[in-house]
Amino acid sequence: MQLYNKLSAKEREALLEEAGEDRLTISFYQYAKIGNPELFRNHLFVAWDQLDVLGRIYVAHEGINAQLSVPAKKFNDFKEFLDGIYFLKDIRLNIAIEQDLKSFLKLKVKVRSKILADGLNDKSFDVTKKGEHVNAEKFNELISDPNTILVDMRNHYESEIGHFQGAITPDVDTFRDSLDIIEEDLQEHKEDKNLVMYCTGGIRCEKASAYYKHKGFKNVFQLEGGIIEYTRQVKEKELENKFIGKNFVFDHRRAERISDDVIAQCHQCGKSCDVHVNCANEACHLLFIQCKECAAKMDNCCSDNCKEINALPYEEQKALRKGKKNSNKIFKKGRSEVLKFKQ
Repeated sequence: MQLYNKLSAKEREALLEEAGEDRLTISFYQYAKIGNPELFRNHLFVAWDQLDVLGRIYVAHEGINAQLSVPAKKFNDFKEFLDGIYFLKDIRLNIAIEQDLKSFLKLKVKVRSKILADGLNDKSFDVTKKGEHVNAEKFNELISDPNTILVDMRNHYESEIGHFQGAITPDVDTFRDSLDIIEEDLQEHKEDKNLVMYCTGGIRCEKASAYYKHKGFKNVFQLEGGIIEYTRQVKEKELENKFIGKNFVFDHRRAERISDDVIAQCHQCGKSCDVHVNCANEACHLLFIQCKECAAKMDNCCSDNCKEINALPYEEQKALRKGKKNSNKIFKKGRSEVLKFKQ
């Protein structure tokens, strides 16, 4: 029984290109009590591997958080499998606005202590007492109300390329960083204002809304299904779109364009641009915004030093990387000192 990937990303990419079949990028989450996450993880991997599902899935005692790429022709089989799991029956699936054959290149199902790294002690408050879920229409009404405070629960590199008009966008690197900052900044409005939150697909707001209610906020709302579902409803119901720019996503696409507005700048020259890339130097791999002109000038690298390293023969690059860790650079996500315009 196969429980892990046997193909590399490059091998999988070649197979996807050869097949040329339509695929759907989908995300969903569900908080539920899972007694044996490892057993559940293996069950998912075996079933989804047979359906040619690819993606990144986290399983924990508290539930599941999934981002997937499913062959379009096998969607009904995929849905039938989910419906066979009692806590996933009729689960809302966030289907991407923009599709890509290669949004994911491997099937990774991992057991984690939590499905979302929130840094919270769940035993200290009732996670089931969440804020009120609102659809796109209600959300638009709420954020038009002067008595509403709208908060983006995502990180700085996400909101930088797109956000709702008038939203507070905390300058944070992680979700856990934003929780206390937002509470402190909004202390005086716990009882007299509507606290409305949104994120990519809804999972961050699910926990944050319960946390803020525990902290004394009286009127807490969250956008159901996040930006992804909001965009779908706006198109389907012909509502006014109040999101400007791109929605950052955590797969190979990196973002979906929601409006034609470009609200960010190239981190190297300052030109209007909202295209995230990873530095071509594998020892760096920094995520940052780069325009076409800078990409050509810098050979897709973030700095002159990385450009020089990337020009070396592969074996020399590999030798330079030996024994070194680059995780700190990777997770800086646009904050590196080498990005002159960002400074």
